[in-house]
Amino acid sequence: MIESGLAVTRKSRNPTAVIYMNRQALLSPMHVFQILPIKRIAMVPVLAILLLVCAQAAGAQEQSAGVTSPSAPASKPPAADDHYRIGPGDILDIKVFSKPQFNREGVKVDPRGMIRMPLVKEEIRAACRTEEELATEITTLLKEYIREPQVIVQIKEYQSEPVAVLGAVHAPSRFQLQRRVRLLELITFVNGPSDNAGRTVQVVHLGSLAPCEASSAATSGRNPDSLVSQIDYYNLSETLRGEEKANPFVRAGDVVSIPKADEVYVIGNVVKPTSIALNEPMTVSRAIAMAGGTSIDTKKSEIHIIRQAPGTTDKKEILVDLDAINKHKAEDIVLVANDIIDVPASGGKRFLRSLMGAVVPSVAQLPVKVIP
Repeated sequence: MIESGLAVTRKSRNPTAVIYMNRQALLSPMHVFQILPIKRIAMVPVLAILLLVCAQAAGAQEQSAGVTSPSAPASKPPAADDHYRIGPGDILDIKVFSKPQFNREGVKVDPRGMIRMPLVKEEIRAACRTEEELATEITTLLKEYIREPQVIVQIKEYQSEPVAVLGAVHAPSRFQLQRRVRLLELITFVNGPSDNAGRTVQVVHLGSLAPCEASSAATSGRNPDSLVSQIDYYNLSETLRGEEKANPFVRAGDVVSIPKADEVYVIGNVVKPTSIALNEPMTVSRAIAMAGGTSIDTKKSEIHIIRQAPGTTDKKEILVDLDAINKHKAEDIVLVANDIIDVPASGGKRFLRSLMGAVVPSVAQLPVKVIP
Protein backbone atom coordinates (compact mmCIF):
# COMPACT_ATOMS: atom_id res chain seq x y z
CA MET A 1 0.00 0.00 0.00
CA ILE A 2 2.83 2.39 0.92
CA GLU A 3 4.83 1.58 -2.20
CA SER A 4 1.81 2.22 -4.43
CA GLY A 5 1.26 5.48 -2.65
CA LEU A 6 4.88 6.51 -3.17
CA ALA A 7 4.57 5.67 -6.77
CA VAL A 8 1.69 8.02 -7.08
CA THR A 9 3.61 10.78 -5.32
CA ARG A 10 6.42 10.56 -7.86
CA LYS A 11 3.96 11.29 -10.64
CA SER A 12 1.85 13.92 -8.83
CA ARG A 13 3.09 17.42 -8.12
CA ASN A 14 0.11 18.36 -5.88
CA PRO A 15 1.06 17.81 -2.19
CA THR A 16 -2.59 17.89 -1.04
CA ALA A 17 -3.52 15.25 -3.57
CA VAL A 18 -0.58 13.11 -2.42
CA ILE A 19 -1.73 13.20 1.19
CA TYR A 20 -5.32 12.37 0.19
CA MET A 21 -4.12 9.41 -1.87
CA ASN A 22 -1.96 8.11 1.00
CA ARG A 23 -4.52 8.69 3.79
CA GLN A 24 -5.24 4.99 4.16
CA ALA A 25 -1.48 4.17 4.09
CA LEU A 26 -0.67 6.34 7.12
CA LEU A 27 -1.43 3.77 9.78
CA SER A 28 1.32 4.81 12.20
CA PRO A 29 3.82 7.62 12.80
CA MET A 30 6.54 5.36 11.32
CA HIS A 31 4.79 5.46 7.95
CA VAL A 32 4.78 9.23 8.08
CA PHE A 33 8.47 9.35 8.80
CA GLN A 34 9.07 6.95 5.85
CA ILE A 35 7.32 9.35 3.51
CA LEU A 36 8.81 12.58 4.86
CA PRO A 37 12.28 12.18 3.21
CA ILE A 38 10.65 11.85 -0.20
CA LYS A 39 8.63 15.07 0.12
CA ARG A 40 9.62 18.66 0.38
CA ILE A 41 9.79 20.56 3.71
CA ALA A 42 6.66 22.48 2.75
CA MET A 43 4.63 19.33 3.39
CA VAL A 44 5.56 19.06 7.09
CA PRO A 45 2.77 21.37 8.39
CA VAL A 46 0.18 19.50 6.35
CA LEU A 47 1.35 16.16 7.72
CA ALA A 48 1.27 17.55 11.26
CA ILE A 49 -2.38 18.49 10.77
CA LEU A 50 -3.08 15.01 9.44
CA LEU A 51 -1.50 13.44 12.54
CA LEU A 52 -3.73 15.60 14.80
CA VAL A 53 -6.84 14.53 12.90
CA CYS A 54 -5.86 10.87 13.16
CA ALA A 55 -5.28 11.20 16.93
CA GLN A 56 -8.70 12.79 17.41
CA ALA A 57 -10.34 10.04 15.36
CA ALA A 58 -8.60 7.37 17.45
CA GLY A 59 -9.82 9.05 20.64
CA ALA A 60 -13.37 9.10 19.33
CA GLN A 61 -13.16 5.39 18.49
CA GLU A 62 -11.94 4.62 22.04
CA GLN A 63 -14.77 6.64 23.53
CA SER A 64 -17.37 4.84 21.39
CA ALA A 65 -15.84 1.52 22.44
CA GLY A 66 -16.36 2.39 26.09
CA VAL A 67 -12.74 3.20 27.00
CA THR A 68 -12.60 5.50 30.05
CA SER A 69 -9.70 7.82 30.75
CA PRO A 70 -8.00 7.12 34.10
CA SER A 71 -8.12 10.83 34.94
CA ALA A 72 -11.94 10.89 34.66
CA PRO A 73 -13.32 7.90 36.54
CA ALA A 74 -16.95 7.00 35.97
CA SER A 75 -19.25 8.46 38.62
CA LYS A 76 -21.08 6.02 40.84
CA PRO A 77 -24.87 6.10 40.87
CA PRO A 78 -26.29 7.82 43.94
CA ALA A 79 -27.20 5.48 46.75
CA ALA A 80 -30.89 4.99 47.49
CA ASP A 81 -31.98 6.86 50.57
CA ASP A 82 -35.32 5.15 51.19
CA HIS A 83 -33.96 2.03 52.91
CA TYR A 84 -35.11 1.36 56.46
CA ARG A 85 -32.71 2.57 59.11
CA ILE A 86 -32.24 0.32 62.11
CA GLY A 87 -33.60 1.79 65.32
CA PRO A 88 -33.44 1.09 69.06
CA GLY A 89 -35.45 -1.99 69.95
CA ASP A 90 -35.12 -3.70 66.57
CA ILE A 91 -34.06 -7.36 66.67
CA LEU A 92 -31.36 -8.49 64.22
CA ASP A 93 -30.05 -11.77 62.84
CA ILE A 94 -26.32 -11.62 62.01
CA LYS A 95 -24.77 -14.49 60.07
CA VAL A 96 -21.12 -15.04 59.07
CA PHE A 97 -20.74 -17.40 56.11
CA SER A 98 -18.93 -20.68 57.02
CA LYS A 99 -18.24 -19.38 60.54
CA PRO A 100 -21.30 -20.33 62.63
CA GLN A 101 -19.46 -19.58 65.86
CA PHE A 102 -19.71 -15.90 64.97
CA ASN A 103 -23.42 -15.98 64.17
CA ARG A 104 -25.79 -14.07 66.42
CA GLU A 105 -29.56 -14.48 66.32
CA GLY A 106 -32.09 -12.24 68.00
CA VAL A 107 -29.67 -9.42 68.75
CA LYS A 108 -31.63 -6.53 70.22
CA VAL A 109 -30.46 -3.00 69.53
CA ASP A 110 -30.20 -1.24 72.88
CA PRO A 111 -31.77 2.19 73.57
CA ARG A 112 -28.45 3.83 72.65
CA GLY A 113 -28.55 2.13 69.25
CA MET A 114 -25.61 -0.21 69.96
CA ILE A 115 -24.99 -3.99 69.65
CA ARG A 116 -22.09 -6.34 70.47
CA MET A 117 -20.37 -9.13 68.49
CA PRO A 118 -18.21 -12.05 69.70
CA LEU A 119 -14.46 -11.19 70.04
CA VAL A 120 -15.10 -7.57 69.00
CA LYS A 121 -14.06 -5.44 71.96
CA GLU A 122 -15.93 -2.24 71.22
CA GLU A 123 -19.66 -1.80 70.81
CA ILE A 124 -21.00 -1.46 67.29
CA ARG A 125 -23.40 1.30 66.37
CA ALA A 126 -26.41 -0.18 64.56
CA ALA A 127 -28.96 2.63 64.82
CA CYS A 128 -29.50 4.84 61.77
CA ARG A 129 -27.78 2.31 59.50
CA THR A 130 -29.23 0.05 56.84
CA GLU A 131 -28.72 -3.72 56.93
CA GLU A 132 -26.03 -3.42 54.24
CA GLU A 133 -24.18 -0.63 56.03
CA LEU A 134 -24.11 -2.54 59.31
CA ALA A 135 -22.94 -5.71 57.52
CA THR A 136 -20.06 -3.73 55.98
CA GLU A 137 -19.03 -2.39 59.41
CA ILE A 138 -19.09 -5.85 61.00
CA THR A 139 -17.12 -7.28 58.07
CA THR A 140 -14.38 -4.71 58.63
CA LEU A 141 -14.18 -5.47 62.34
CA LEU A 142 -14.07 -9.26 61.83
CA LYS A 143 -11.15 -9.11 59.40
CA GLU A 144 -8.88 -9.11 62.44
CA TYR A 145 -10.10 -12.64 63.27
CA ILE A 146 -11.41 -14.09 60.01
CA ARG A 147 -9.92 -14.10 56.54
CA GLU A 148 -12.33 -12.50 54.05
CA PRO A 149 -15.45 -12.70 56.23
CA GLN A 150 -18.86 -12.59 54.54
CA VAL A 151 -21.53 -11.08 56.76
CA ILE A 152 -25.30 -10.88 56.30
CA VAL A 153 -27.51 -8.72 58.53
CA GLN A 154 -31.27 -9.12 58.51
CA ILE A 155 -33.92 -7.38 60.61
CA LYS A 156 -35.91 -10.11 62.33
CA GLU A 157 -38.41 -7.90 64.14
CA TYR A 158 -39.21 -4.24 63.78
CA GLN A 159 -39.64 -2.96 67.32
CA SER A 160 -39.01 0.75 66.80
CA GLU A 161 -41.73 3.07 68.03
CA PRO A 162 -44.68 3.38 65.61
CA VAL A 163 -45.65 6.51 63.73
CA ALA A 164 -49.15 7.92 64.27
CA VAL A 165 -51.27 10.15 62.01
CA LEU A 166 -54.30 11.87 63.49
CA GLY A 167 -56.42 14.99 63.22
CA ALA A 168 -58.30 16.11 60.12
CA VAL A 169 -57.57 13.02 58.00
CA HIS A 170 -59.93 10.40 56.58
CA ALA A 171 -58.47 7.37 58.38
CA PRO A 172 -56.35 8.17 61.48
CA SER A 173 -53.92 5.28 62.03
CA ARG A 174 -50.63 4.06 63.50
CA PHE A 175 -47.89 2.55 61.35
CA GLN A 176 -44.87 0.36 62.05
CA LEU A 177 -42.23 1.50 59.61
CA GLN A 178 -40.17 -1.10 57.78
CA ARG A 179 -38.50 1.40 55.46
CA ARG A 180 -37.95 5.13 55.31
CA VAL A 181 -41.16 6.99 54.51
CA ARG A 182 -41.65 10.63 53.65
CA LEU A 183 -44.42 12.77 55.11
CA LEU A 184 -46.49 12.94 51.89
CA GLU A 185 -46.48 9.16 51.48
CA LEU A 186 -47.58 8.74 55.09
CA ILE A 187 -50.51 11.12 54.55
CA THR A 188 -51.63 9.08 51.53
CA PHE A 189 -51.81 5.98 53.75
CA VAL A 190 -54.56 7.71 55.78
CA ASN A 191 -56.44 8.62 52.57
CA GLY A 192 -55.34 12.22 52.68
CA PRO A 193 -56.60 15.26 54.61
CA SER A 194 -60.32 15.73 55.18
CA ASP A 195 -62.36 18.63 53.83
CA ASN A 196 -62.08 20.56 57.09
CA ALA A 197 -58.30 20.25 57.30
CA GLY A 198 -56.32 23.35 58.15
CA ARG A 199 -53.34 24.76 56.33
CA THR A 200 -50.52 23.26 58.40
CA VAL A 201 -49.05 19.87 59.26
CA GLN A 202 -47.59 19.42 62.73
CA VAL A 203 -44.95 16.74 63.35
CA VAL A 204 -44.19 16.03 67.01
CA HIS A 205 -41.03 13.99 67.61
CA LEU A 206 -41.90 11.87 70.65
CA GLY A 207 -39.44 9.07 69.92
CA SER A 208 -35.97 9.10 71.45
CA LEU A 209 -33.24 10.35 69.14
CA ALA A 210 -30.78 7.73 67.96
CA PRO A 211 -27.10 8.69 68.52
CA CYS A 212 -26.51 9.64 64.90
CA GLU A 213 -29.63 11.83 64.81
CA ALA A 214 -28.69 13.50 68.07
CA SER A 215 -25.19 14.28 66.80
CA SER A 216 -26.66 15.60 63.56
CA ALA A 217 -28.98 17.92 65.48
CA ALA A 218 -26.07 19.09 67.65
CA THR A 219 -23.95 19.74 64.56
CA SER A 220 -26.71 21.88 63.06
CA GLY A 221 -26.70 24.00 66.21
CA ARG A 222 -30.06 22.80 67.56
CA ASN A 223 -30.63 21.46 71.05
CA PRO A 224 -32.27 18.02 70.61
CA ASP A 225 -34.08 18.43 73.94
CA SER A 226 -35.58 21.82 73.15
CA LEU A 227 -39.24 22.22 72.29
CA VAL A 228 -38.32 23.79 68.95
CA SER A 229 -36.46 20.62 67.94
CA GLN A 230 -39.34 18.38 69.02
CA ILE A 231 -42.05 20.05 66.93
CA ASP A 232 -41.91 20.90 63.23
CA TYR A 233 -44.56 22.72 61.21
CA TYR A 234 -45.06 22.46 57.46
CA ASN A 235 -47.41 24.06 54.97
CA LEU A 236 -49.98 21.42 53.99
CA SER A 237 -50.31 22.61 50.39
CA GLU A 238 -46.51 22.45 49.95
CA THR A 239 -46.45 18.94 51.45
CA LEU A 240 -49.19 17.75 49.11
CA ARG A 241 -47.19 19.12 46.16
CA GLY A 242 -44.20 17.08 47.33
CA GLU A 243 -41.89 20.05 47.82
CA GLU A 244 -38.71 18.87 49.50
CA LYS A 245 -38.69 21.50 52.26
CA ALA A 246 -42.16 20.36 53.42
CA ASN A 247 -41.78 16.63 52.76
CA PRO A 248 -39.18 15.22 55.19
CA PHE A 249 -38.60 11.63 56.20
CA VAL A 250 -40.56 10.74 59.34
CA ARG A 251 -38.81 8.86 62.10
CA ALA A 252 -39.86 6.34 64.72
CA GLY A 253 -42.15 7.75 67.36
CA ASP A 254 -43.34 10.74 65.32
CA VAL A 255 -46.93 11.91 65.70
CA VAL A 256 -48.23 13.67 62.61
CA SER A 257 -51.24 15.88 63.21
CA ILE A 258 -53.28 17.89 60.73
CA PRO A 259 -55.41 20.26 62.83
CA LYS A 260 -58.90 21.20 61.77
CA ALA A 261 -59.23 24.53 60.08
CA ASP A 262 -60.74 27.49 61.90
CA GLU A 263 -64.34 28.10 60.90
CA VAL A 264 -66.71 30.94 60.16
CA TYR A 265 -70.50 30.72 60.36
CA VAL A 266 -73.16 32.01 57.99
CA ILE A 267 -76.65 32.37 59.46
CA GLY A 268 -79.85 34.23 58.75
CA ASN A 269 -81.63 34.73 55.43
CA VAL A 270 -79.46 32.46 53.27
CA VAL A 271 -80.37 29.32 51.35
CA LYS A 272 -78.28 27.01 53.51
CA PRO A 273 -76.95 28.32 56.86
CA THR A 274 -73.63 26.57 57.41
CA SER A 275 -70.14 26.63 58.88
CA ILE A 276 -67.19 27.04 56.51
CA ALA A 277 -63.62 25.84 57.14
CA LEU A 278 -60.96 28.49 56.72
CA ASN A 279 -58.49 26.30 54.85
CA GLU A 280 -57.86 29.24 52.53
CA PRO A 281 -58.52 32.99 52.65
CA MET A 282 -62.27 33.69 52.77
CA THR A 283 -64.22 36.88 52.10
CA VAL A 284 -67.78 37.86 53.04
CA SER A 285 -69.21 37.57 49.53
CA ARG A 286 -67.62 34.18 48.99
CA ALA A 287 -68.85 32.82 52.32
CA ILE A 288 -72.42 33.90 51.51
CA ALA A 289 -72.11 32.29 48.07
CA MET A 290 -70.94 29.03 49.67
CA ALA A 291 -74.04 29.16 51.87
CA GLY A 292 -76.18 29.08 48.72
CA GLY A 293 -76.55 32.83 48.39
CA THR A 294 -79.12 35.14 49.92
CA SER A 295 -82.81 34.28 49.98
CA ILE A 296 -85.49 36.63 48.76
CA ASP A 297 -86.26 39.78 50.75
CA THR A 298 -82.69 39.95 52.08
CA LYS A 299 -81.58 43.32 53.39
CA LYS A 300 -78.22 43.23 51.58
CA SER A 301 -77.15 46.67 52.71
CA GLU A 302 -77.14 45.72 56.40
CA ILE A 303 -75.27 42.41 56.65
CA HIS A 304 -73.55 42.09 60.02
CA ILE A 305 -70.22 40.43 60.87
CA ILE A 306 -70.00 39.56 64.55
CA ARG A 307 -66.34 39.28 65.52
CA GLN A 308 -64.96 38.29 68.91
CA ALA A 309 -61.48 39.37 69.94
CA PRO A 310 -59.20 36.36 70.66
CA GLY A 311 -58.91 35.55 74.36
CA THR A 312 -61.73 37.87 75.39
CA THR A 313 -65.52 38.01 75.48
CA ASP A 314 -65.61 41.40 73.78
CA LYS A 315 -67.52 41.43 70.51
CA LYS A 316 -67.91 44.00 67.80
CA GLU A 317 -70.18 44.29 64.77
CA ILE A 318 -69.01 45.19 61.30
CA LEU A 319 -71.68 46.45 58.90
CA VAL A 320 -71.30 45.25 55.32
CA ASP A 321 -73.14 46.38 52.17
CA LEU A 322 -73.26 43.33 49.90
CA ASP A 323 -74.70 45.27 46.95
CA ALA A 324 -71.80 47.74 47.13
CA ILE A 325 -69.33 44.86 47.25
CA ASN A 326 -70.89 43.24 44.19
CA LYS A 327 -70.65 46.57 42.34
CA HIS A 328 -66.97 46.93 43.40
CA LYS A 329 -67.80 50.06 45.38
CA ALA A 330 -66.85 48.64 48.78
CA GLU A 331 -64.11 46.40 50.14
CA ASP A 332 -64.86 42.68 50.34
CA ILE A 333 -63.80 42.06 53.96
CA VAL A 334 -61.55 39.07 54.68
CA LEU A 335 -62.97 36.89 57.46
CA VAL A 336 -61.08 35.64 60.48
CA ALA A 337 -61.61 32.60 62.68
CA ASN A 338 -65.02 32.32 64.38
CA ASP A 339 -66.62 35.24 62.53
CA ILE A 340 -70.42 35.05 62.37
CA ILE A 341 -72.09 36.48 59.28
CA ASP A 342 -75.72 37.41 59.98
CA VAL A 343 -77.75 37.98 56.82
CA PRO A 344 -80.99 39.80 57.81
CA ALA A 345 -84.30 39.84 55.98
CA SER A 346 -86.26 42.99 55.23
CA GLY A 347 -88.84 43.26 58.05
CA GLY A 348 -91.74 44.80 56.05
CA LYS A 349 -91.38 42.56 53.03
CA ARG A 350 -91.01 39.49 55.19
CA PHE A 351 -94.21 40.35 57.12
CA LEU A 352 -96.11 41.01 53.89
CA ARG A 353 -94.95 37.73 52.37
CA SER A 354 -95.97 35.82 55.51
CA LEU A 355 -99.37 37.52 55.46
CA MET A 356 -99.91 36.67 51.80
CA GLY A 357 -98.91 33.09 52.45
CA ALA A 358 -101.56 32.77 55.12
CA VAL A 359 -104.36 34.80 53.44
CA VAL A 360 -104.24 33.55 49.86
CA PRO A 361 -105.08 29.89 50.66
CA SER A 362 -108.02 31.05 52.79
CA VAL A 363 -109.35 33.28 50.02
CA ALA A 364 -109.15 30.44 47.53
CA GLN A 365 -111.45 28.36 49.70
CA LEU A 366 -114.31 30.91 49.69
CA PRO A 367 -117.31 30.29 47.41
CA VAL A 368 -117.53 32.30 44.20
CA LYS A 369 -120.74 34.25 43.52
CA VAL A 370 -121.75 36.15 40.40
CA ILE A 371 -123.01 39.68 40.61
CA PRO A 372 -125.62 40.24 37.90
